[in-house]
Amino acid sequence: MAPAILIQHLQKHYGKTIAVQDVSLQVQPGEIFGLLGPNGAGKTTTLRCLCTLAQPDAGQIEVSGVSVVEQPRIARQRLGYVAQEVALDKVLTGRELLQLQAALYHLPSAHGKQRIETMLDLLDLQEWADKKTGSYSGGLRKRLDLAAGLLHQPDVLVLDEPTVGLDIESRVTVWSFLRQLREAGTTVLITSHYLEEIDALADHVAIIDRGLVIAGGTPSELKDRVGGDRITLRLREFSPLEEAETAKTLLQSLSGVQDVIINAAQGNSLNLVVSAQSEALSTVQQALREAGLPTFGIAQSRPSLDDVYLAATGRTLLDAELAAASSRDPKAERKQNMR
Repeated sequence: MAPAILIQHLQKHYGKTIAVQDVSLQVQPGEIFGLLGPNGAGKTTTLRCLCTLAQPDAGQIEVSGVSVVEQPRIARQRLGYVAQEVALDKVLTGRELLQLQAALYHLPSAHGKQRIETMLDLLDLQEWADKKTGSYSGGLRKRLDLAAGLLHQPDVLVLDEPTVGLDIESRVTVWSFLRQLREAGTTVLITSHYLEEIDALADHVAIIDRGLVIAGGTPSELKDRVGGDRITLRLREFSPLEEAETAKTLLQSLSGVQDVIINAAQGNSLNLVVSAQSEALSTVQQALREAGLPTFGIAQSRPSLDDVYLAATGRTLLDAELAAASSRDPKAERKQNMR
């Protein structure tokens, strides 16, 4: 059986800007696949190439065995795409917007009506179906956008940051719906920079950074590759860098401590990789006391996807987000420097 999505050595440039350097991944039928990375990593460009909205400069892209480049019309019939920004005509009702979508997909009239009612029921939108979308909340707008993307019963649903800006209740609703789609056999490709979202939903994950896939596997496999437990340590609310460097040198020499990284984005806190199920936490606390170094806060945990990203890039996902923001916005750069 052909993969639901096959991307091999995808490259995309915008002038001198390299949006995607080399992305390769496979998504199997009936799974939720998560593409994780900071803003500006190349996630949206990858999706736009997949959905025929951008022409790749190099590489191979297939949807259920159909070449996106050579047979874009057939590929589009097998894809449903929900962009990060919800773009609804505010003067149309929800039902009217779905009717327009059905016409764009050339669905026969009777089938189109049946699909619209099915989607309104599935996404609990019947109460709002005949109200103008301009009156919808953010969560309702996202649910209607999902209904539009699924109206033609695609093999693959592609979602770009589907819960950005949503409240917790709306996010949980979207998560539950995506799990239902997977159980029904729909393949879902989702991009996100929310670690907990990918961890909760994805069967397989690819981590993308600066246009490259730097790690891939199931969430559990990725965490196991990192190895060890994690200790997050704050000497003060905002520690001087010199003090953090002193603590790093001290802690690196301790038994059971495998690595120490200073996290500048979080007040020069320290992230430690330690041997699993060791007495590292008490050892670290005792060493700091004996050295006369303060402890503002300390916690030990199992590896997370952020630890996977940290191990692969030397920075946390938050560091990457701040770096991307500061490159676009001088105010964001000043804010980062103040932290």
